[in-house]
Parts: sequence; structure tokens; C-alpha cells
Amino acid sequence: MLELRPWDPLGWRVQLDKNSRIYVAGHRGLVGSALWRALQAEGFNHLIGRTHAELDLLDAKAVAEFYATVRPEFVFVAAAKVGGILANNNHPAQFLFENLQIQNNLIHGANVAGVQKLLFLGSSCIYPKHAPQPLKEEYLLSGPLEATNEWYAVAKIAGIKMCQAYRRQYGCDFISAMPTNMYGPNDNYDLQNSHVLPALIRKFHEAKVSGKAEVVCWGTGAPLREFLYADDLARACVFLMRNYSDEQFINVGFGSDVAIKELAEQVKHAVGFTGKIVWDTSKPDGTPRKLMDSSRLLALGWRPQVSLEQGIRLAYEDFLKRFGKQPPR
Repeated sequence: MLELRPWDPLGWRVQLDKNSRIYVAGHRGLVGSALWRALQAEGFNHLIGRTHAELDLLDAKAVAEFYATVRPEFVFVAAAKVGGILANNNHPAQFLFENLQIQNNLIHGANVAGVQKLLFLGSSCIYPKHAPQPLKEEYLLSGPLEATNEWYAVAKIAGIKMCQAYRRQYGCDFISAMPTNMYGPNDNYDLQNSHVLPALIRKFHEAKVSGKAEVVCWGTGAPLREFLYADDLARACVFLMRNYSDEQFINVGFGSDVAIKELAEQVKHAVGFTGKIVWDTSKPDGTPRKLMDSSRLLALGWRPQVSLEQGIRLAYEDFLKRFGKQPPR
């Protein structure tokens, strides 16, 4: 049985410096790649990343060996199995099992290896479907979850609780941040399992290229959603790694939300599609509103830098750079 480290309060005083060994789990994904860019931009010169081919995060033994060999000092857990409503509905077992396995291996392994600080990234879907708005951290577990993504949400809640439990029992400086809906470079544009904003970008782009007269969007367009550009989240994570060490997880949001109907109009404009939008009301809307209360983070001095309009334009530029006129597979 692996030996767990004892309480070590002195470890909490260790700070990031330019030579710190920093492991970004999921460094090629939407959030992980943004973290990599943010850390590089600040001059950190010992970043550690592993592709799935190099390290299978579902393999506990492989993760333990990685930690023992590489010995990272700081860890950002940005690796997860993610997807939209359809993917969650169709693959509930995968979303629950794989996310639990990934975060269990990374969090437990970090403790065994003596990692000085770890930041676990969750999701706004951890909150109850009908929680008061805006969503405060204390609303966790105060009501039933949104059924369309409860499997992913349950896994993320377990990750939060695991970080809290390891803090209490072993003195680990493990913290958790809950970002709102993310978008930006390296996003997933697969219509079967992507989130709403990248799905809209792809839909409008393909409609423009093929000369279609209309684009069909799911639901009524009435739900309200908050969106944060991935590079803003990355800057927030680095900020928290430096400045936050509480057991309470912390929200990371933009501070305002937008109706999906308005979002679709903004994407349509950014892409340059000139047809009309048709709403398929037979499809589910999901949670009526999700706006994070990020007052705890804002009080620490962090602010987002990229507006939704600017972010959509940057995301579409990234889409064109990666795929051109060819849709992603």
C-alpha cells in the first residue's frame, strides 16, 4: 500500500517561481493549452506536459510512476472527459467513471509524491438545476442537479470533496476552482459532443460555406449562459495558484450572462452567415440560467480581459486556422 505523507504546514508557504516544476494535466485541451500559454507568457521555464499516448491518466500505476519519476512541484488538473448535453446523455457511465478515475489518480498521486500545491478544475454544472442566481459557492449540494449532465457533475463534486478531504487529513495545499462555460483556441467542434458556443461556430460556418438559407439551433434560445475566454481562465488559475489556499472552492466567471438566442446572433455576425436562425423547440434547453457569483475571486483582485464579442471573433479565427473550409472530424 502506498505511503501517504503526513501533515506538512511548511509546504503551504512554498510559492511559484520561474524554475518551479509545473505539471499541466491535459495540456493540449482547451483549458490546458491556455494554461500552458499563460505560464509560458510569464516566463516559467520548467513546464511538464504529457499526451495521452505518453501517459494514460486512467492508469493509476502509470500516473504513480510519472509522479515518482518527474516529481512536479505544482499541478494544474485540467484533464477531463468533457462534452455537451448529447454526449452526457449518451455516455453517462464513461463520463462518471473516466472523470472519477482521472482525478483520483492525479489527486491521490500528487499527495503520495509530495506535490506542494494542486489546483483542481471543476465546472459550473456542479450546482443544483434550480439554485438561486447568481450561483454562490455555498449552494453546492443544496438541491437536485440538472439531469442532462449529472454524471459529469457528480464526478466533479467528488473531485472538490477529494481535495478538501486530502487537505483535512494530510495537510495538502489542494484547491479547487469552478469555471463557467469556456471557449477559445483548441476547443472541440464535434457536433455530437461539443458545447454550445463551438457548436454554433461550426454550424454557422458550414451553413455559410455551403450556402444554406437557415441554421437550426436546439431549444428555445431562452436559457441564459455565462461565457469565459479560456485564456482568461488560465490567468485566473495562475493567479489562484499564487494567491489562494482555502478549503472552499472558488468560482471563476465573467460576471454577466447572455441569452442563447443573443449568443447565436453574435456568432452568426462573427462568422458572416446571412441566412436565418430556426429554433427546434423539441430539443432540451438544459438549465434555465447559470451565472456564477465570482465576487470572492474579484475581491482578490482578478479581472477578465476578453469580452464575449472579442472572444467569439478570436475563437472563429482559431477555427479557421485549424480547419479552414473543412469541418473537423
